[in-house]
Amino acid sequence: MSWIVERAPGRPVRRTDPQRLAVPLRVTRIGGHPTETELTLTLTEAEHLHAALCRALDGQPPPPAAPDCRQQVQTSPGTAHITGRL
Repeated sequence: MSWIVERAPGRPVRRTDPQRLAVPLRVTRIGGHPTETELTLTLTEAEHLHAALCRALDGQPPPPAAPDCRQQVQTSPGTAHITGRL
């Protein structure tokens, strides 16, 4: 049995409470009807997922439609910023 799991189109990531996020997903069994559900994450789990996605995207130029967080960040003189990796 094969499944397709993808982001649910048109549904944004949202906070379910101050300490949790929900990522809307669409799950479809091959040949079946899609069902929508949510992946809920603590803020710490969301940060770990964010870091893992950043590492997976590293070295690739952002696509033209990328959100601002993937675009080059400009800083003013005297502003602290991270220049290396752990």
